[in-house]
Amino acid sequence: MVFVKRPIFKLVELKGGLYLTINKISIFLAADSTVQSYGLSEKDQGGWGEFLQNYLTNDVQVINHAIGGRSSKTFVEEGRLHKIAEEMKEGDYLLIQMGHNDATANKRERYTDPSTTYKDYLKMYVDGARKCQAEPVLITPVARLHCENDQFINDFPEYCQAMKEIAKEENVVFIDLMEKSLRLFESIGYEEAFTFFMASVNETDFTHFTKKGAKQMAKLVAEGISRTKLPISKFVYVLENQS
Repeated sequence: MVFVKRPIFKLVELKGGLYLTINKISIFLAADSTVQSYGLSEKDQGGWGEFLQNYLTNDVQVINHAIGGRSSKTFVEEGRLHKIAEEMKEGDYLLIQMGHNDATANKRERYTDPSTTYKDYLKMYVDGARKCQAEPVLITPVARLHCENDQFINDFPEYCQAMKEIAKEENVVFIDLMEKSLRLFESIGYEEAFTFFMASVNETDFTHFTKKGAKQMAKLVAEGISRTKLPISKFVYVLENQS
């Protein structure tokens, strides 16, 4: 990869009404369909990446590179991490949520082993961000709507554990979105959690979110950021009644 160091700027008002245009801090998202932004043709479906900006001040901007059907492996192989590296500058952030598609063992082109190749690919994201003097943040895969005997289930325990281990080994900020989302579902109950998922629209999709659900997941991510010691934590704007 080619890494270009860019100056950090933001918009400043000067005397006499003049403005100096400076680049904002950027938060890049590398992830799958649970995070990606959706167009008008998919009016019911949402990804948390398209709503994360709602919970942040205008001092930062979210740049969503998340795309459906990609694993940590295929996102790299298709050059998508390289594209982010070309845009990323010192002081930016790279939020990485991978795991849903890594676990599809029947699709060998996507699959990664949680104890080996998954970790190897996650490290590529971490190293890529740091080479740009940006800050990587690892985020466990968000929960699916899977409930048995009144218990919400983590469908990706090995991948969550592997990510936790890489975060510790590489000293990377870690947000456990799996745990946060499961805890939220437990607090509101299955009936309300059901409205967060596309299954409430099409009766079949217990993985992808409605706009309502995506907003709630974005709020969880923002709250996770606010609890870190990262400089961007001061830019989180989450109100108790904000949905």
